[in-house]
Amino acid sequence: MDKLDPFIDKLFNKHRSVSEFLPDIYETQKFTDKLIRLLFPNYPCDRKEQYRMRFRELTLMLERLMISLDSHLEGDPYEQSRHFFEEVPEIYRLLVKDAEAICRFDPAVTSLQEVICAYPGFYAIAVYRFANLLYSRGVPLLPRIMTEHAHGRTGIDIHPGATIGKSFFIDHGTGVVIGETTIIGDNVKIYQGVTLGAMVVKKSMASKKRHPTIEDNVVIYAGSTVLGGETTIGHDSVIGGNVWLTESVPPHSVVYHTSTVKIRNSKEKGSYDDFSI
Repeated sequence: MDKLDPFIDKLFNKHRSVSEFLPDIYETQKFTDKLIRLLFPNYPCDRKEQYRMRFRELTLMLERLMISLDSHLEGDPYEQSRHFFEEVPEIYRLLVKDAEAICRFDPAVTSLQEVICAYPGFYAIAVYRFANLLYSRGVPLLPRIMTEHAHGRTGIDIHPGATIGKSFFIDHGTGVVIGETTIIGDNVKIYQGVTLGAMVVKKSMASKKRHPTIEDNVVIYAGSTVLGGETTIGHDSVIGGNVWLTESVPPHSVVYHTSTVKIRNSKEKGSYDDFSI
């Protein structure tokens, strides 16, 4: 161990200096889940005072996380925390609209409570909306930790910088990617495996719009990829499954691939190969 001592000292000093500006990841994840469970409980709460106490507990948690970022924070950590909780009622109203949209459009749903308790898309949207509020206030790190927590739980990767309108619905969800500068309108529905990404990944593009704009009432089916900051999907359009788009389409468009089916006699020899998997 003696030979390791210089390395351990160096590593400790380096990590100590980094951790001075790093919020506790576990506490951030715990705060995120406690907030969502408080707003959408799956357990009875007998007294209003219990709600007040839990909100106070969450306020203290967020204040501690903000204080850990103090030197990198825009504004006072207590003021940032206060502003966040002032906006919680509006975020709650947006999330109720998201849950109602899922109920309207998914025939498998039996109740609003099922959406809230069991749908990964709703959970990912909920985390995104709170993270986006912090992101818009210039809070570093916390929004990304929150959305990456949701990413790990659901397979849905929504950057906190994305702009998403009302009544958003992610169906199934696994493999969805929504980039930082994406703009999504109202009443949009996307399925699993959809990517709303950038054409080029370069650090020099960091301050530019790199991701597409999806206008109101658009449906994007599974496996489709829409790329580019200048790409706009016009309102009331339908993008079929496995479509690759790097150019804009006008409103009321229907975009899809046409599959070609060829039938041959198995006894005939051709240029086809037989594959064993």
